[in-house]
Amino acid sequence: MTNDKIIVALDVGDEESAIALIDRLESVTFWKVGLELFTSAGPRILEVLKSRQKRIFLDLKFHDIPNTVAGACRSAARYGVDLMTIHATSGKDALKAAKEAVEEGAIQAGVKPSKLIAITVLTSISSRQLALDLKVPVELPEYALDMALMAQEAGLDGAVCSPQEVTQLRQVCGGDFVLVCPGVRPTWAAMGDQKRSLTPAEALQAGADYLVIGRPITAADEPELAWKRISQELTTAT
Repeated sequence: MTNDKIIVALDVGDEESAIALIDRLESVTFWKVGLELFTSAGPRILEVLKSRQKRIFLDLKFHDIPNTVAGACRSAARYGVDLMTIHATSGKDALKAAKEAVEEGAIQAGVKPSKLIAITVLTSISSRQLALDLKVPVELPEYALDMALMAQEAGLDGAVCSPQEVTQLRQVCGGDFVLVCPGVRPTWAAMGDQKRSLTPAEALQAGADYLVIGRPITAADEPELAWKRISQELTTAT
């Protein structure tokens, strides 16, 4: 089903608010737990999602030296989530160490290994910011592709990229490389801080495996109606 490709972001500040959304949006099968909620609620929220047979994207965006990201990934792998993230800019050695640690942690916990995917360029970063603020002398699409290829060479399962880079990454990295697109915005939703966006239908057509959608659903006056509207738009477009 098309709406199985939508990961709804639980970007709320506490466990109570998260559970209220999970219960309100019963037909959502895949949820993202990010830094804000995990820092507040800890692994308890993962247990809540698992008790409801939900898939989990643990989006903590690890970024550190190889030894530290390996330790973090080994611990996180024990939760048995479906997807987890690390910044590609941690470097190839850290990516390799993290991938090995995910396998080790899963074996220790007796769970299926999480798919480890690399953050290429945050969707809040524009080409101008990449060049002027971060001093990266490469065009943004090329830089995102370079980060994805480094992750693929390090053995990672996929990458996170904006919808605007997904076509190129799909063509170069192949069909088995998981591509997750955050920053997706329906035409009727506010852009917020997203700089490089497409509509959900456009992002899937461009080659995304999964779409991460948060505020257009969770901050809507009626989240259930927003969820249904996006699901219907995707069904119509496919």
